[in-house]
Amino acid sequence: MATAAAANCCFSLLPCKERTLFSTFGSTGGRCGVHTSLKPFRTAVVAHQKPTRSSKPEKESVSKKINNDPFAYKDEIKGSSAKTQSNAFKSFGTSKKEKKGFQYDAKEQQGDSGTLQEAAFLNAVVKVYCTHTAPDYSLPWQKQRQYTSTGSAFMIGDGKLLTNAHCVEHDTQVKVKRRGDDTKYVAKVLARGVECDIALLSVENKEFWEGAEPLQLGRMPRLQDSVTVVGYPLGGDTISVTKGVVSRIEVTSYAHGSSDLLGIQIDAAINPGNSGGPAFNDQGECIGVAFQVYRSEEVENIGYVIPTSVVSHFLTDYERNGKYTGFPSLGVLLQKLENPALRAYLKVQSNEGVLVRKVEPTADANRVIKEGDVIVSFDGVQVGSEGTVPFRTNERIAFRYLISQKFAGDVAEIGIIREGTLQKVQVALHPRVHLVPYHIEGGQPSYLIIAGLVFTPLSEPLINEECEDSIGLKLLTKARYSLARFKGEQIVVLSQVLANEVNIGYEDLSNQQVLKFNGVQVRNIHHLAHLVDTCKDTYLVFEFEDKCLAIMEREAATAASTKTLQDNGIPAQRSPDLLQPYVDSFQDEQADDEQDCGDTAVTNMEIGFDGLLWA
Repeated sequence: MATAAAANCCFSLLPCKERTLFSTFGSTGGRCGVHTSLKPFRTAVVAHQKPTRSSKPEKESVSKKINNDPFAYKDEIKGSSAKTQSNAFKSFGTSKKEKKGFQYDAKEQQGDSGTLQEAAFLNAVVKVYCTHTAPDYSLPWQKQRQYTSTGSAFMIGDGKLLTNAHCVEHDTQVKVKRRGDDTKYVAKVLARGVECDIALLSVENKEFWEGAEPLQLGRMPRLQDSVTVVGYPLGGDTISVTKGVVSRIEVTSYAHGSSDLLGIQIDAAINPGNSGGPAFNDQGECIGVAFQVYRSEEVENIGYVIPTSVVSHFLTDYERNGKYTGFPSLGVLLQKLENPALRAYLKVQSNEGVLVRKVEPTADANRVIKEGDVIVSFDGVQVGSEGTVPFRTNERIAFRYLISQKFAGDVAEIGIIREGTLQKVQVALHPRVHLVPYHIEGGQPSYLIIAGLVFTPLSEPLINEECEDSIGLKLLTKARYSLARFKGEQIVVLSQVLANEVNIGYEDLSNQQVLKFNGVQVRNIHHLAHLVDTCKDTYLVFEFEDKCLAIMEREAATAASTKTLQDNGIPAQRSPDLLQPYVDSFQDEQADDEQDCGDTAVTNMEIGFDGLLWA
């Protein structure tokens, strides 16, 4: 596991061979690797360390109520092609409960007088075996060599299991095995929530469910409540039980999804392989799912559990939409208002509210909220000057918690003070639009090859594979801090140049952002493919950063493309998604915008300063 760097480096950018404080783990059948997840506005530096082998995610079944867990984190180890990077927070698996139809029972369910020693509790926890085949982002037309991992899961009833999303990431085959059984059953991934690091599995074989009893889900625990973590961690093949107490409940960073959700911090031992396993209270109720740990030379035994409230949100989202749609975002960058002079300047009479520093162009809030407004309430709940709201008795929690309780498409009433006047505005909440995604939907990146020039959208997995020092500081800054100006915008890069007679002199170009094609601003890779397909000019002119040009004669480039594909063993000139007809859905003002991506970038101070936070 990685060791944490000095505290004053917590919010530095991550070099190629370093991990964020939050990381995921798993054990592989061969060489070990670690998946790194980077957060856009809050990153932490961790000293490099050799990768460690870790166990795989497990599932469990649950039949009772589901409670939110504020600080769950995911972790998973990749196969031989994975990078040797480590994160301080590691995810280990989460538990979940469920009633038929995934209905959430707000009342606390009381368990029987039995203890965790009873087989009914332990038998609901199963071991997960997953075969992963991850994309090769540097060579986007192919996959990496497959690898295997194990983890934990648990039964939630209605033929369903819960585990961590990182446990079944890029899965090609998932199998589960019950305690005391020697038969592995094939499982299907129904939904994968990257942000909350939760995955829903199903097993169709009825033999697997014979005698199965789902777990009971309890309400959110209190500080110092006893907690027991069950799973199949590294160190053996049989079930493992560790015990501790609840240390903290607050909004924290989820490594796998680079998101901020409610999580429960515990001091019970959580190790690789615990990912996806349940955590129980003294009544035998499941209070969350284990998913990550914090690794540092200065701390010990800091693990995280996804609370049942987050699990409930995931299940309700799946039930409503038939798929996972994600947690919504308000889309504003906020600053605390602790300084009296600042409040007086903004005409805020009381010690409340947070200042709006920036509004994302793609957010619905951009219609009604302006920079300089002060948000003082959210659905009638007053927001304090530190950006917190009341949470249970004598507790306060980050303002983001209220937003995470909403679903995509919900409307919230926001109270704002603008130039000393209190107003109420209605804002629709939707999942955040990332200019540089942390995960690729569908599992395979898009690509376009033109006479040996390989174009692909910039993504965090691509940055991790290429290593940040080869990306270039300007492009890396855009990737970390820029905001999407419209839905569907991408940073398209020239990943590499496959040598050919028509591209002589361009062989050394790599990881360069393409800004324009024949004078037209490139919006995304599908737009670039459309521009090339409809081009009738004599030359193909690609304009990159710093006025770098790559120009080829159109007919010669077209003729050379087939030979280039054959020489490099590439099956197709473009990814299947680019074969679909291009639909221009952008407004004229967006299409004519000649500004480069990143003109709305957030500064380093805004990202690193703890007084600023994204809602």
